[in-house]
Amino acid sequence: MRDTLLEVRGISKRFGGVKALDKVDLAIGRGEIHCLLGENGSGKSTLIKIVSGFYQPDEGEIIFDGISYKHLTINQSIQLGIQVIYQDMSIFPNLTVAENIALNYELYSKKRLVSWKNVYKIARQSLEHIGIELPLDAEVGTLSVADKQLIAIARSILHNSKLIIMDEPTSALTRREVDKLFKVIRQLQSEGISVLFISHKLDEVFEIAERFTIFRNGKLIVTDDAKNVDNESFVYYMTGRKIEENYFVPDEIDRSRSIFKVENLCLKNGFENINFEIYPGEILGITGLLGSGRTELAKALFGLYSADKGCIYIDGKETSIRTPMDALKLNVAYVPEDRLTEGLFLTQSIENNMIAAHIDGIKKSNGIVDFDKGRADSKKWVADLGIKLDKLEDGIQTLSGGNQQKVVLGKWLETSPKVLILNGPTVGVDIGAKFDIHNYLRALAQQKNMAIILISDDISEILMNCNRILIIKNGKIVSEHKNTDLTVETLQNLITGKKEAVL
Repeated sequence: MRDTLLEVRGISKRFGGVKALDKVDLAIGRGEIHCLLGENGSGKSTLIKIVSGFYQPDEGEIIFDGISYKHLTINQSIQLGIQVIYQDMSIFPNLTVAENIALNYELYSKKRLVSWKNVYKIARQSLEHIGIELPLDAEVGTLSVADKQLIAIARSILHNSKLIIMDEPTSALTRREVDKLFKVIRQLQSEGISVLFISHKLDEVFEIAERFTIFRNGKLIVTDDAKNVDNESFVYYMTGRKIEENYFVPDEIDRSRSIFKVENLCLKNGFENINFEIYPGEILGITGLLGSGRTELAKALFGLYSADKGCIYIDGKETSIRTPMDALKLNVAYVPEDRLTEGLFLTQSIENNMIAAHIDGIKKSNGIVDFDKGRADSKKWVADLGIKLDKLEDGIQTLSGGNQQKVVLGKWLETSPKVLILNGPTVGVDIGAKFDIHNYLRALAQQKNMAIILISDDISEILMNCNRILIIKNGKIVSEHKNTDLTVETLQNLITGKKEAVL
């Protein structure tokens, strides 16, 4: 291994009766890209916060640059050259690119007056350092998630960084944006900067990391070279169980009737002439690149956008879906791509989130909400979906990302939908929860009384769980395929246009 920059030995941390970390070890070499992996709740975030000085460990030691510490403070960590880029990136959306990059540096330098000329100079040089061009006057709130990641990196290198920790940096990025980020990370490595890359994706381990470490339930499971792990062992290390992926192929499809049908649906600047129908027992997949029209289509089917023309049929009957209330009355449910801003009430309890979409359905004859029934229904979905929680009264933010996503799914299943539209249903969800959600969707399809539409840019998710797949480009459905006729590579080529699509 390279000369060691950071080593943690026997680190433990408790929160009440929960042992978040149990005598874990981790070592990162100078100029090494190291992946730290684990499912939600495995202890990754706790370790990051200990290394960055936010938490103090109950036992163990931290060795940085050859010096041992029982614990670090936040200021100590920054002075040592440790920078953390969290998932929210701690970006100020109302400030400009230049202000986000350089103002913190100016404050850290204890200058009494801000030199705006210096702010812009520092920001420009920092972006040039990592080979990125961004408009310095642009308000950061108007930029993409990928650009915000790069701004956070540009800011971090101003503090003579020796170790940059990135917490799930690719969870909301397209493939092209991931490539751009990885290029910057490799450049940091070439300058001797170490990168601890937090993820739960195997392909990223193979692509970017030299070594990896996996935590599970607060314990160290394995540390090894990336070249020594394959998909099967990786999944077992992460989950503690064997998970086999196989193509979803319905036993029997009744094509004599369609549950859901769309004819010539159009939305200006979104999509045009969309046609498809779904038969009992199917899961229909729709996939395409960012900007292809897939999200606009998902929202139009639920009434978040009002289509300009076209027809929608449910059980052979023509319907009108202009608003989400129209969709709810027709038993159409929508699991959105961003659970935090679109799918959950973050200030409410788990139970209140679970019953929110079906609140009218659990009212008594006098119009008062029957919370006892709501609680009973919530407990049913907790059991059916395998949601891990302490109490239903706890805040929704106490749950891991995967369990939050299961709550969103349970919330809409509570409405007894005839049509279930899922837009990126496992974004930011770990392997185990992802597998559970996919299995549940397959079981729903087998009941043959619900039309399921799965919209995603996750190639494996679409391929393994949708018996028919529609490719959308520039707002048009360009081809339709059976999943068993495709591989990950051929589906990727169809989406990107590397090969001609064959109907």
